[in-house]
Amino acid sequence: MNKSIDFSQPQRQSLPGILVMFANSLQKTVRALWPMLLIWLVKFDSLNKFVFFGSVAGVVVLIGIISYLQYLFFTFHIDEENAEFVIQKGVLNKTRITIQLHKIQQVNINQSLIQRLVGVHKLEIDTAGSDKKEASISAISHSLATILKERLINHSQLETTENEEKIIEEVTPISFIKIGLPSLIKIGFTSNYIKSFALIFLFFSTIIENLQQLNTEVIDEDKVTKYLDTLPIITSVLIVIGFFIGLILVVNLFRTILKYFDFTIQKSKQSIILSYGLISTKNTLLNPNKVQKIKVTQNYFQKKLDVTTIGIHQASSDVEKVKEKDQIEVPGCTENERDAILKLLLGQLPQKGTMFLPNWRKLAVNTFFLLVVPILITLFLNYQTEFVTWNDWLIYTSFFSIFALIMLWFSFKNYRLFVSNDFIIKQNGAWDIDTTIIEPYKIQAIETQQFFWQKATNIGSVTLSTAGGTVSFTTGNYSEIKQLVNYWLYEVETWEKNWM
Repeated sequence: MNKSIDFSQPQRQSLPGILVMFANSLQKTVRALWPMLLIWLVKFDSLNKFVFFGSVAGVVVLIGIISYLQYLFFTFHIDEENAEFVIQKGVLNKTRITIQLHKIQQVNINQSLIQRLVGVHKLEIDTAGSDKKEASISAISHSLATILKERLINHSQLETTENEEKIIEEVTPISFIKIGLPSLIKIGFTSNYIKSFALIFLFFSTIIENLQQLNTEVIDEDKVTKYLDTLPIITSVLIVIGFFIGLILVVNLFRTILKYFDFTIQKSKQSIILSYGLISTKNTLLNPNKVQKIKVTQNYFQKKLDVTTIGIHQASSDVEKVKEKDQIEVPGCTENERDAILKLLLGQLPQKGTMFLPNWRKLAVNTFFLLVVPILITLFLNYQTEFVTWNDWLIYTSFFSIFALIMLWFSFKNYRLFVSNDFIIKQNGAWDIDTTIIEPYKIQAIETQQFFWQKATNIGSVTLSTAGGTVSFTTGNYSEIKQLVNYWLYEVETWEKNWM
């Protein structure tokens, strides 16, 4: 290890970072122009080869020059006097990013495939003052990244060469939990159906749209239609449904394994280190004290297979922009692993406490808007256009009604709020049951709402806002909600813990 590391002086990234920047820029260019490249490949025989290869070579050379200049003008250092981390970058437009050390809440060390090949890592810094990554260093050695990560996350003001040499030994992580491949396979087959379907639909629709512009048919639609017509209707439907279900399951499995392979949780001082990834590895260091909201998700199949997913939300200054994709996920936990992680993050296993139920009008309102209104809309449209026969409309509507009623009933049945001295737990969901956990002293704002037509029935809603997102409970007993609000406000005022 370099004994003369001095973060107070501006430093450049590792020299192989030029290759990383080149690969990233090339990848972005290909992703932006891939429809055009697809057209060129299809019409390759009719293209002017000199112009084609000359254009490609020119773009590659230009990207290489820009990558070198990006490397040359990128520096980072720690301003000891002002306790700030400073990044300067930009070729033509100079940019100076200044981050106060005490605002840093999460530091990630990631490694993509190209970074792994050239032996460097990417360091990302996340603060409570932004809904996106505040700053990143694309190419840094692992030893230097480890020292810088610990320095930033612990907010130390002074650091000697001797401490730098010992920091790896002093903060040696202790293995805590490792998610095995069998658990990832279980979670891959039992989650994210909608996300995978949307991804598959977007992929195929984009491919078909670009091929149609070329008047090129990869699949003979007439042959497929004739083949399906020779089969019974039920068999044809089952074949189509089975194909998409199989494709969704395969995509789910590969996405889960590629993203979360070798998922390991380690303890280091007051922090937790999460490491995972097959092709692109990710190393995240977070402080349990800064966790604002925890969401535990499990469906029927996952319960039988003893796997669950934990989502961890940290602080963000703009609560309205907190998104599910920004949460840290721990997939494929067993029940014992889930309890151990919750104890590690919260200091104890959450107890549900007193249960509060929604009014039956919640089920009635959801049934009206999610079942009755869609049926009336399709009835009106079919009456105007007759896009299907009335017998078919009746069959489709019956299937939809049965499915919707089942989902609405389970959604209402699972909708619960549990309140204890130390925790507020909300449970909701029809298929995937989400259990959201927050601690009362981390509440930043409380909003109650009661419409004028709800006063006679004494029902209303409450929304609890934290720095990591909100938790809402609707159509509850309004008198009970007001009592809970007074109790939570008292806890916020008297609690001595600090959530930052």
